[in-house]
Amino acid sequence: MNLEINPMYLTVSALTKYIKVKLENDKHLTRILIKGELSNFKRHSRGHFYFTLKDEQAAISCIMFSRDTMDVAFEPKEGDHVLIEGKISLYEPSGTYSIQVRSLKLDGIGELYLKYEKLKKELEVKGYFDESHKKPIPKFPKKIGVVTSPTGAVIQDITNTVSRRYMLCEIHLYPALVQGPGSSESIKNQILLANMKNEVDVLIVGRGGGSIEDLWGFNEIATIEAIYQSKIPIITAIGHETDYTISDFVGDLRAPTPTAAAELATPNKNDLIEKIKDFETQIQKLTTSYIEFYQTKLMHLDSSLEKLSPSSKLEQLKIDISRLEDRFHYYMKNILSDKLTTLERLKEKMKHPQEKIDYYKEKKAMLDEQLSKQIAYILKDKVNQFEVLKNSLKALSPLALMDKGYAIIKKDQQVLTKLSDVQIKDEIEIELKDGYVYTEVMRKKEK
Repeated sequence: MNLEINPMYLTVSALTKYIKVKLENDKHLTRILIKGELSNFKRHSRGHFYFTLKDEQAAISCIMFSRDTMDVAFEPKEGDHVLIEGKISLYEPSGTYSIQVRSLKLDGIGELYLKYEKLKKELEVKGYFDESHKKPIPKFPKKIGVVTSPTGAVIQDITNTVSRRYMLCEIHLYPALVQGPGSSESIKNQILLANMKNEVDVLIVGRGGGSIEDLWGFNEIATIEAIYQSKIPIITAIGHETDYTISDFVGDLRAPTPTAAAELATPNKNDLIEKIKDFETQIQKLTTSYIEFYQTKLMHLDSSLEKLSPSSKLEQLKIDISRLEDRFHYYMKNILSDKLTTLERLKEKMKHPQEKIDYYKEKKAMLDEQLSKQIAYILKDKVNQFEVLKNSLKALSPLALMDKGYAIIKKDQQVLTKLSDVQIKDEIEIELKDGYVYTEVMRKKEK
C-alpha cells in the first residue's frame, strides 16, 4: 500500500533531530550547573556512571563517562547531595534527554567531610595518632585547665562535676572562641598560654554539640598542632558522643561529653573514701599479723634460750652419748655377722678334692644323658622332615604322573601346553614312563 508523502507533516526522526540540534546548541544548555540528590545510581563495568538527579518536584536522567569519573574524589551513593556540571544531551532512538555530566562533587557538608578525611589520613601517616605519643592523665590533679567558651555550658558542667567528685582540685579557665572564623587560632593560643604558665596538671579542650561547620575549628591544623605539641596532657570533649574531630584522635584521651571529661580527669571522692576504708582494713590485718608473727618468734626464742642453758646442754649430751653407744653396738653386731658369713664361705671352698671330683663326675654324667636325648630328638625331627619333603617331591614329579598314564609332549625340546602351540604335520616327541615316541600331527581338534 503506497502512502502519499504530505510535506506538511514531519517524521518522528526529523522532529527528534530538530529538537536535538536545538537543545545541544543552546548556549544556556551547553554548560549547566545544577544541584540535587542522587537516585538509582549504577556503576557500569566499563566505569560509566548512570543515575537520576532529583529534588522534591522533578527528576532528570544523568550519564557520566569513564573518562570523567576518574576525577570524582568520593564514592557516590544513593541519597548523596551533589553539585554537577554538564550539558544537555538527547538520545534519538528513544527521544529522551539527559544530562551528560563532566564534573561531580558533594554539596556543602560533603566537601568539608572530604577535607576532613584527607587531613585525617595525612596526619595518621605522619604518626599524630600513635599511642606512643600519648601522655598519661594524672590520677590526682591539683589544678585542671579548661580551654572553652567562657559563656557556654561546658565550663559550668565541668566545674559542677569536679566540685561534686573531687573538691581538692581547682579549675582554671582559658577562654577561647570555639566556633566560627578565628576559632582555631584562639584555641591554639590558649593551649600555648596554658603550657607557658605550666600551672595546671591536665587540660580539657572542648565545646558543646553542633554541626560539622560548628566544630570545624577543631579540625584545623593550628588546633591540631597545639594539641600534639602540648607538654600538658589533654582530654578532648568536643560535641556530642557521636561527634569525632581530628583533635579527638590527636589528644591524649577522648571524652564523649564535657561532663565525662571532668570524670576522666578526677577521681571520685566516694571511690577514694571506699579505698581509704579498704586500706584501713588491710592495715589492721597486717598489724595484727605482724604482732602475731613476733609473738610466735618470741616464744621460739624463749624455747631456744631454755635449750641453751647448762643443764639442758648436759642432758642433750647424755642423750647423744646414749644414741652413739646404741649405734656402736649395732654396727659391731653387723660387722661380726659379716665376718662369720665370710668364714663359712671360706670353709665351703676348702672341702677335700675328692668331693669335688665326685661332684663334677655326677654333673658330667647328667650332661651326657641330656646330650644323648637332645641328639635323638633332633635326628627324629630331621627324619620326619625328610619324609615330608620326599612325599611332596614325589607328588610333584612328572614321573609320578606317567605312572597314571600321562605323557609329556614336546616340540623342539619345548613342552606343549596349548593346542595353538602345534601345527598340522609338525613333528612332536611324546615322553612316556619308559621311553619316547616320535610322530607327526595329522589333525587338531578343539574342546
